[in-house]
Amino acid sequence: MVLHAAAAALDWAMDKSLVLGYTKIGPAVRRAWWPHDPVPGALVGRHVLVTGASGGLGLATARGLAHLGAVVHLTGRDASRLDDARSRLLDEQPLAEVTVHVADVSDLAATAEFARRFVADVPRLHAVVHNAGVMPPRRTVTPEGHELTLATHVLGPHVLTYGLREALAGGRVVLVASGGAYGQRLDVDDWEYTSGDYSGVTAYARTKRMQLVLTELWARDLASDDIRVHSMHPGWADTPGVTDSLPRFAALTGPLLRDADSGADTAVWLTATADATGTGGFWHDRRRRATHYAPVGVETPEHVERLWALVREATRVPAADD
Repeated sequence: MVLHAAAAALDWAMDKSLVLGYTKIGPAVRRAWWPHDPVPGALVGRHVLVTGASGGLGLATARGLAHLGAVVHLTGRDASRLDDARSRLLDEQPLAEVTVHVADVSDLAATAEFARRFVADVPRLHAVVHNAGVMPPRRTVTPEGHELTLATHVLGPHVLTYGLREALAGGRVVLVASGGAYGQRLDVDDWEYTSGDYSGVTAYARTKRMQLVLTELWARDLASDDIRVHSMHPGWADTPGVTDSLPRFAALTGPLLRDADSGADTAVWLTATADATGTGGFWHDRRRRATHYAPVGVETPEHVERLWALVREATRVPAADD
């Protein structure tokens, strides 16, 4: 979508100001020019998988997809929370089709097995929305030996996407990233975050930077199956991911935080829109954004290919001879 010059200038200024663009002010203003909503019933009969969907942005994404008629599959680690999420959706939309699956995306072997079972039951999948996220207070290693944010935000989604590849042919992949990625460079020398003082906030942002790069790599590799891949960031939303993990930030910005539905809007739109969106983009408030806040610290082609090699080596997906 091409914006009028004045609207484009205002949109750019809001994006760079952060407070104007990332808070609830952003969509309140941008609705004046952003693309039309998907048509009612745009996803009727289409299956969509949402990870980390027991609350927050994941549940809000599922709500928006169900409203458009999708058959929504929710994943998460806690069965009782998933059942509660399903009940909440059905209370709001009694005719919605919602299925829950207990799955931990940080467990790579289990994720590969889950994908195999899922494809056997759902051979045609319209989209997967990778929303599952963590911000551990201390460095945590999974049983398979990977730092937890890396496993949850990068390796697990990679295993799941490629496990679903055949079912996703002609479909879409959406990664819920974060504007925090702007604060980190791509680190391929210490991608497991073994050096220095560990910070959960930094680990989160580092792996969100990896997600932006991985989006472009997936888009390139999955184009032969006509799978469109995008990442997006939700802005600053009033969700447990913000209020629990960043309580001081949440207290300072509370009156300006978006609600979860507003934060999830672009993920829902990317999943359902009939507009030409291309592939490999990073989006916010229904518009494609730069992957760097400023033209500094941009990853080199060598670093990008190194990340691709590391991800494939760690997951063994795709196999080296594919």
